[in-house]
Amino acid sequence: MTVATIAAACGSARTLEGPAAQIFDGDCASETDRQLTVYSGRTENLIQPVLDAFACETGIEVAVRWGASTDLALLLAEEGDRTAADVYLSRSPGPVGFLEGKGLLRTIDSDVLGLVSEENRSASGTWVGFTGRKRVLVYNLDNVAGSELPASVFDLTGERFRGRVAIPATNGSFVDWFTVFRTQNGDDVAARWLDEMVANGARYYPNNRSIVEAAGRGEIDMGLVNHYYQYQVAAASGDDHRAANWEFAGDDIGSLLIITAATVTASSSNGDSANEFIAYLLGEPAQSYFSGETLEYPLAAGVAPADEQDPIPADSSGLGIPLHLRMQGPANRQYDYVQQPGIAQERAVVHEFPQKKAHQCDGQERTECRKLCSAKDFVQMTERPAALVHALRREKRQKHQRLGQWQWQELHKW
Repeated sequence: MTVATIAAACGSARTLEGPAAQIFDGDCASETDRQLTVYSGRTENLIQPVLDAFACETGIEVAVRWGASTDLALLLAEEGDRTAADVYLSRSPGPVGFLEGKGLLRTIDSDVLGLVSEENRSASGTWVGFTGRKRVLVYNLDNVAGSELPASVFDLTGERFRGRVAIPATNGSFVDWFTVFRTQNGDDVAARWLDEMVANGARYYPNNRSIVEAAGRGEIDMGLVNHYYQYQVAAASGDDHRAANWEFAGDDIGSLLIITAATVTASSSNGDSANEFIAYLLGEPAQSYFSGETLEYPLAAGVAPADEQDPIPADSSGLGIPLHLRMQGPANRQYDYVQQPGIAQERAVVHEFPQKKAHQCDGQERTECRKLCSAKDFVQMTERPAALVHALRREKRQKHQRLGQWQWQELHKW
């Protein structure tokens, strides 16, 4: 994790440059005595311009701690009411549900909650979604006829899709999706689907972008990805990229919309500033920035998606129960939901594989065979006991203390 502080202008007038100026292009306000601390599970290159714009426009000094969403959720749970965090930003709703189940979040102000539709916020009012990533099937336009495209992700286990489908099995967004899949359908159904995909010759790729690029050049017929990678690769490659997105039926788990969520901590002493910042995230300038920068879907009411994006269908499963699961289940189920993505990534050595470290799968190196592990292996990766997770997190922090390094993402060797 890394920590940084952003201060407003003091003295002579100052304006912003670069991406932050897309959000606010006026003169910075004078510095105030107001402060805000943000724990961000979204990446620095994406969120920093928003923090800079907010600090400039409001005069509020912002301190930020960067890290993986799951790491930060576990840290918040360990810190409890001693945490310095006022706002927590998560790449997916699972870690937020975990914190909600532990009573570590407060209700967001009603006027801020009203900036998003009911389906894009928690029923208890403790978190709001600010962008969404839709799961889709990317396919090659020359190798796949329109009549072949499946209505459901369950169809992909059929004979006509043998050896034609790619999966980014250890990628974070796929793990997020698979966790919801398990929660919605049960472990038996989820494990059977993954086993059948493996038996049907599903091909492993390390991430969404590599699948989109492979589909565009005809190396693979189709693959499961986040929606925006197709837009990004197509914009960079032009007509040479021969691929398009296909959306499953609206009520299919394959069309899940995974939100990014914002919360206020229960122990925050800067509640007004925290709510003001979340409202800023949901304002048109920041929402348009997110949509234009990442091509994720803006979730604030009344803000349109970028021109490149297809509108979200009204009956999309992403806007119904499968999107949020409403986070109304038992606290232990919410705990499972946050733990599973982080553990799966940890066990599969996501940051190192396949470039830095070979991972054994069915007696072969996946760096060579590009083969998925069995469902049993994959599901087991998401079931490490919570106590062991905490012990591993503590060990990781201790290593960083000894090394004098606070960028957790740089340490992948243990």
